Amino acid sequence: MYLILFGAPGVGKGTQAKNLSRKYKIPHISTGDMLREAIRKKTELGKKAEDIISRGELVSDDIMLGLIDHRISEDDCKNGFILDGFPRTQAQAEGLSQLFRKKNLPDPLCIEIVVPEDIIVARLTARRICEKCGMIFDPVTNPAPPDNICPKCGGRIVQRPDDNPETIHQRLRVYHEQTAPVRDYYRQMHRFVSVDGNKSVDEVFREIDEIVRKTFHVQ
Repeated sequence: MYLILFGAPGVGKGTQAKNLSRKYKIPHISTGDMLREAIRKKTELGKKAEDIISRGELVSDDIMLGLIDHRISEDDCKNGFILDGFPRTQAQAEGLSQLFRKKNLPDPLCIEIVVPEDIIVARLTARRICEKCGMIFDPVTNPAPPDNICPKCGGRIVQRPDDNPETIHQRLRVYHEQTAPVRDYYRQMHRFVSVDGNKSVDEVFREIDEIVRKTFHVQ
């Protein structure tokens, strides 16, 4: 089972990927989390990525494909995986297809989550994240505790530097210009579906799960 969760920043890809990962026992691979970990550890890649991300721009295809290649070669990916936040450009999608062919993997199913832009901006400016474990908090589905200490790991709950209105609007511009063509790429492969993400988390998950079960013939 090879899945891509696709959509603009803030549509809920990470939340739904985690739900699918728990149900189907396949890893959730978030390129954003991988990059943020590199930034936190101040690796050479992390230093390069931090400057790019702070401007609301995209990290280069070569860097991202290298990260993905290394990650999906690990043992826990042998029965499938869920990509969250990748590919973000048509060039990345084409590179990913080449990577899948090299590894003799079937084409992934790309599931787009669609949310109105004004809702996205409101969600992201209100979002908070644990700087240690990456758990996401928002006022509606998972409010942060008053002391801003993560109940899961004890880390500090903070606002991501790129979750400010100016950077969010820049990220959305980049998405529409560079990422939206990915939709057409997978549509032409007949491996693309869209779901309405402007519903409750459980409602969105039920719709995605139904698509997954029908596509991969699982119970």
